[in-house]
Amino acid sequence: MLCAFAATFAPLVAQEARPLASPAVKAAPLAAPAVNPLISRIALGSCMKQDRPMPVLRTVREFQPELFVWLGDNIYGDTYDMDVLAAKYARLGQQPDFAALRAEVPMVATWDDHDYGVNDSGREYPKKEASKEVFLRFWGEPAETARRQRPGIYTSYRFTDPASKRTLQLIVLDTRTFRSPLVKHTVLSYKNDYRPDASPGNTFLGAEQWAWLEEQLRQPADLRLIASSIQFAHEYNGYESWTNFPNEVEKMVQLIASTRANGVVFLSGDVHWGEISVLKSPVCYPLYDLTASGINTEWDSVEPNRNRLGEACREHHFGLVEVDWSAADPLVSLQVRDGTGRTRVKSSVRLSRLRF
Repeated sequence: MLCAFAATFAPLVAQEARPLASPAVKAAPLAAPAVNPLISRIALGSCMKQDRPMPVLRTVREFQPELFVWLGDNIYGDTYDMDVLAAKYARLGQQPDFAALRAEVPMVATWDDHDYGVNDSGREYPKKEASKEVFLRFWGEPAETARRQRPGIYTSYRFTDPASKRTLQLIVLDTRTFRSPLVKHTVLSYKNDYRPDASPGNTFLGAEQWAWLEEQLRQPADLRLIASSIQFAHEYNGYESWTNFPNEVEKMVQLIASTRANGVVFLSGDVHWGEISVLKSPVCYPLYDLTASGINTEWDSVEPNRNRLGEACREHHFGLVEVDWSAADPLVSLQVRDGTGRTRVKSSVRLSRLRF
């Protein structure tokens, strides 16, 4: 659906993707919790090394997204020195393909461990407040937003069409600032690092963010995209993900069920491959998780995942969510596309299937 949002913040969206001319002005940052015009094409990605070329972003521009969601590891900072972290963000900002995309398309972002500060770190990272300031400054966070008034970087955005009353809600989680320490495997033969830990008191989001999330899920919306830097709906594999804290996975499912929050779809990154997973629960509709993780990084293998739909994409890629709001029962298309723009993974679901 074409909308005023595209005319205000980005080039007009055409029905067929086409290359764009060089931008003249920088796309304005979104304000939260302002209500924006309804959008129908959202690109997403993560895991981008600031010193490497990023030609995938040229392909992203050809699809003319109305919004780009950065899911973390947007740089590889890995430091306790905030001058080093800021310099690495600056190198990203100077990358021609990133700069061209940023000039055309509004962006919102969360962080993962490498742009938060240290690999696999959580609430124990001592520089989280200083790192937050570097993050917010780079991404152009307006001074008046709630993100600057409270711990962490979680936030949300709403996109509404007054005529049809359709609403898309984007919920951006912070899975680093409040997360409990992970528990490592003690079995040396186990190939990955972490084991599930169901100890009482473990948390991914922290009490304040969980309470905020409940408020968000109680707001009316047709489609809710929940951006999480790490995977939610996949099968446990020993790497970082929600599955390390099974009680928190169950808490999320139960919260969606208790709030009767229709239309939830997860967006995630971190693993350096792209895939679509579906988590099924007796108390909830199927929870889809679109993972886009490999703007210019890759991994030497792909973990088994019984929740995966189709194959995984190991090549450099981005994610795309397209919504046909014109249909009586809107169709949500989840896609992983490689650097040539070819669809590598795709699943489409009607909003009626994401309802209680």
